[in-house]
Amino acid sequence: MATLAFTKGHGTGNDFVILADPDGELELSDAQVAALCDRHVGIGADGLLRVVRSAAIAEGADAAASGAEWFMDYRNADGSLAEMCGNGTRVFARYLADAGLASIEAGLRIGTRAGVKTITRAENGFEVDLGLWRAEEGDILVRARGLGVARPGQAIDVGNPHVVVALAGEAELEGLDLTSQPTLDPHPAAGANVEFVVPAEPLVQNGVGAIRMRVYERGVGETLSCGTGVAASALAVRFWAGSAAPDRWTVDVPGGTLGVRVVRQDDGEHVLLSGPATLVFSGQVTLAD
Repeated sequence: MATLAFTKGHGTGNDFVILADPDGELELSDAQVAALCDRHVGIGADGLLRVVRSAAIAEGADAAASGAEWFMDYRNADGSLAEMCGNGTRVFARYLADAGLASIEAGLRIGTRAGVKTITRAENGFEVDLGLWRAEEGDILVRARGLGVARPGQAIDVGNPHVVVALAGEAELEGLDLTSQPTLDPHPAAGANVEFVVPAEPLVQNGVGAIRMRVYERGVGETLSCGTGVAASALAVRFWAGSAAPDRWTVDVPGGTLGVRVVRQDDGEHVLLSGPATLVFSGQVTLAD
């Protein structure tokens, strides 16, 4: 059995076990990741962030070639691989900065399975450029406990897949039972995180849109926050609202409030996510074989 040093961190309650493995020597099975993330018999987390040099693993080759030294190897709480984690990028950057492994001041580029992302400091903590986004064609019917009938969902891609469902009001949002996974018809091949959103009243104040959201994350369950889900939710409401919709949004989740910006660049519209990142404690854990 191996003893590993770890750090626990979170972004608006979306929490992670962070393992430093700069030389890519650590190989974790799905079961080992799930054990570390188990809230009853492990450390407890929504996912695991392995801090590894891009050049040390095959998945990081493109990131290394682009000059991104570090790669965020993100795993869901059940051990499955995930393309991206918006809250995770901020916590990952905070860890690198606090550990003296990288500087954020001029912008920190990190590798992910969804490409290289750039993190900068922001008034509310850290901001990550999630890159280009896409609204998929066609509705997906979503069924969830607490909803009497299936609702149409908008598929949004922000480097990982999401389906966003608009609800009638706060009562519907509060009445959802997300202890069970919502069902999607048709079901995306790679699955999807499912977000349920309610607009603020009024929707826009001083040029900033506002919504409230709850999320069921694939491979995890309901979480207090999902960064890419926050971005997808704001983008879906902006998409539904039409051309007059604002480019700046605030999104309230059970774990706090995050900011979303849409910025037009040469290659298209980029979506940026901002919010806090906190390192809670560090320790050692003995990992079963």
